[in-house]
Amino acid sequence: MTALAHRWSALSLLHGRIESRVERALHAGHKLSAREYSLLDVLSRQHDGEGGHLQMRQVADSVVLSQSATTRLVTRLEQRGLLSRYLCPTDRRGIYTDVTEAGMRLLDEARPTHNTALRKALDEAAEDPALAPPRPGRPRAAGRHPAGVSRRPGVSRRIPPGAG
Repeated sequence: MTALAHRWSALSLLHGRIESRVERALHAGHKLSAREYSLLDVLSRQHDGEGGHLQMRQVADSVVLSQSATTRLVTRLEQRGLLSRYLCPTDRRGIYTDVTEAGMRLLDEARPTHNTALRKALDEAAEDPALAPPRPGRPRAAGRHPAGVSRRPGVSRRIPPGAG
């Protein structure tokens, strides 16, 4: 595996482990998914100043979901009383979403759980050799062959001395 491919694989593995740990902790402690937590967290940082409220497209980008998936997530949280929607006062086509008081309470309760799960996942990752970056001089991964040697046993592509 090339160093670049190894780094990508390690990053993907790390992301999956973190997301899984955070998901389990949030669900067990607060009946909240990691995506729901992320959405509440992003929306809780809005403010009433210029550019302080996010449009649905911006929210979707922030939580790394499609606009339609974000809209469905907002609807579910709105039905649970954690979010509310309202028309933009300056552009009646725009709809903004705010975290309700109940949503803020849940977010405040869930934040330590999220942070603890995240810290534990990162601490475990720091000790996991599967996530360590490849070092120069490390043995080749299985399946890699030195330059000029065929992948088929007993067949060499090396040019004999004096030929050519």
